Formats: sequence, C-alpha cells, structure tokens
Amino acid sequence: MRLLHTSDWHIGRSLHGSDLLAEQEEVLGRLAEVVVAESVDVVVVAGDVYDRAVPSADATAVLDRVLMRLRSAGAVVVLTPGNHDSARRLAFGAGLMARSGVHVRAVTPALDEPVLLSDEHGDVAVYGLPYLEPEIARHELGLADGRSHEAVLAAAMDRVRADLFLRPGVRSVVLAHAFVGGGVPSDSERDICVGGVDLVPAAVFDGVDYVALGHLHRPQTLSDRVRYSGSPLAYSFGEAGQVKQAWLVDLDGAGLAGVRPVPLPTPRQLTVLRGELADLLADPALAAVEDDFISARLTDPVRPVDPMRQLQVRFPHCVHLEWTGSGAPADGRSYTERLTGRSDLEVAGEFVLHVRGLAATPGESDLLGRALAAAAREDVRL
Repeated sequence: MRLLHTSDWHIGRSLHGSDLLAEQEEVLGRLAEVVVAESVDVVVVAGDVYDRAVPSADATAVLDRVLMRLRSAGAVVVLTPGNHDSARRLAFGAGLMARSGVHVRAVTPALDEPVLLSDEHGDVAVYGLPYLEPEIARHELGLADGRSHEAVLAAAMDRVRADLFLRPGVRSVVLAHAFVGGGVPSDSERDICVGGVDLVPAAVFDGVDYVALGHLHRPQTLSDRVRYSGSPLAYSFGEAGQVKQAWLVDLDGAGLAGVRPVPLPTPRQLTVLRGELADLLADPALAAVEDDFISARLTDPVRPVDPMRQLQVRFPHCVHLEWTGSGAPADGRSYTERLTGRSDLEVAGEFVLHVRGLAATPGESDLLGRALAAAAREDVRL
C-alpha cells in the first residue's frame, strides 16, 4: 500500500494580508497528479486543514474541490483536525463523507477506531488522532492529571496499541498533530505550548509502522518511521527558499518498506530584498523576482515617504515592509518597553521620530504639547 503524507494545508491563510487561496488550490490540486503518477492509495492530512476554526465560504469551497480531485484520482483520504481547526466543524458530515472515501477522524473518544484499508497483504489500520488540547482531552480520555501534551498523547497511543493488540498481523499508521522532540519549528506555526509542556518525546509513538506528523511547517525526519511532511506552501518569509514536499510511504507485508520525498510546486516564490529604496526600484538584476511575494528591508538612513506604494509599482506582490536604516530603532525593544515611564509629549516625539526618521523640531514639540494639553482639558469636561 502506498500513502501520501501531507499536513498543515492551512486553507484560508494569508501572507501579510495577501490572499493565498489561489496558490493553495493550485498546489493542493497538484496532489491529485501525484496520486495518479505514483499510484497512491491513500492521502493523509495530519491536521490544520483550515487556518482558522471558522473558515470562510471560499476556503471550504477550495477544500471541497481538492477532495473531489483526490477522490477522482483514485485515492482514499484520511484527515484529522489540528490546533487551527474546529474539530466539530471539520467533522460535519463525516459519516456521509466516509461512504465516499473521505474519512475525517475528529472525535477524541473514538481515536482508537481506525480506518481499515486492505491490500494484497491484508489490512492496514490508519488511526487519526485529532489535536489533543490537554485540559479538554484529559477528561475525554479519563485522565485524573495529565495536563501536558505528552500525557494525553501517551494515553491516546495506549488506546491505539490496545486496539492493535486485538488485530494481529495488521500494519498500522498514526496521524498526529504535535510538537515532537527533535523537530525544528518555523516562525509561521501557532504556539501550542501550555505552561511549557508542549514537547512530546518520539518514543510516545512506539509500536506502529509509520507516524505521519503535522504542526511543524518544514519537512523533517525524526526517524525512519516518524516524520513531518511540513506545509505545502511557505507561510512566512522565514520559510523563503524552502523546498516544500510530501512523503510517499510504502508498506509491504512486513510493515514500512520505504519513504521518499515528492517535491511540490511553488506557485509564487517568497523573496527578501534588502537595500535603499531607489536601488531596489532601479536594479535591473531584480527583474527576475518582480512577480514574487516580496518582503523589503529598507536601509535608507531616513525613512522614505510612502515606500510601499512605490515598491508595489515594480513589485505588485510586495506584502511586507521594514525600515532598518540608521534612524530606525535598533535596540530591539518593543514600543511598550521603550515608552514605559515617558510623558505623553515624549511618546508623541518618539512616534514622530519613528515615522519620519527625524526628531520633532522645537516648534513642532511646542505644537504637540499644546495639542495634548487641549485634549486633556477636553477629557476633564467629558
């Protein structure tokens, strides 16, 4: 049996306010081509199908079309909710969808009830563990304490192994959405730490043939049988240049037979540009990236006027702008930290310096002071 391990589709996610639905549908639609070309039997999605608990109508329409393409290509689909999903909403119509070959495993008390699939060697049990929020899952799993991800996942895996014990000779696959020890995070994942107890040892998943992990957005191999597929698209500029992929997983009669990567297309590259605004607008070498998603780090000594509008004339998909010139704050502190203990006039002066790159003149400071005093008098009257 051949499986295609994917995760973290995040349908509906944007990049600094730029809609990614078209890019997401293009990449996810290409999975159907992989199914045909590689004779894939099962596509698994290990959590974070959507980017939010209440997805938009457009996002649900994309998922509907993608699932239809995968089924038309001949693959069974098994998916589970991640920490971004609403398990209840994702599971709507699960019974009906299962009849068509799309299996949503989103109910914690039923996590030890596998999707049973067959090949010439017998059965393969696919267990979908929904994302387990410790404080909620411990009650559903009957744990008295268990306030960590490790505790609830260990309890979940105990149930899986107990079910497997009653199925001698059956090969097994587990889908889980968690931060497993040895994994390296990116800056586009939502933190699932609960009091510092988010990390789960890989040994929790002992006893199964393959563990398809989700949550971390870069593809990673923790062991031959425990892997992250990563997200199909880059969702932050920290992921610029990453090659996105899925894993092709082969099971033979004895269990795991092999795993190899399948590269996924990148509809629009992410590129970080650094330099002064005039240079970025004029450099002929940048013609090759004009259609990329752009993050511009401007090094002008004085903050340029309306730089985003100017950049988007040449780079229409410039979605992020940062000024790092000599006049920019360089101490790394947040606004709150830098302004604590300052007067209203000092705060206003800091704002002028940040926006313009030049401190307020004495005359401007006097005008700001009078405006703040007038606002204070108005507050008193109200």
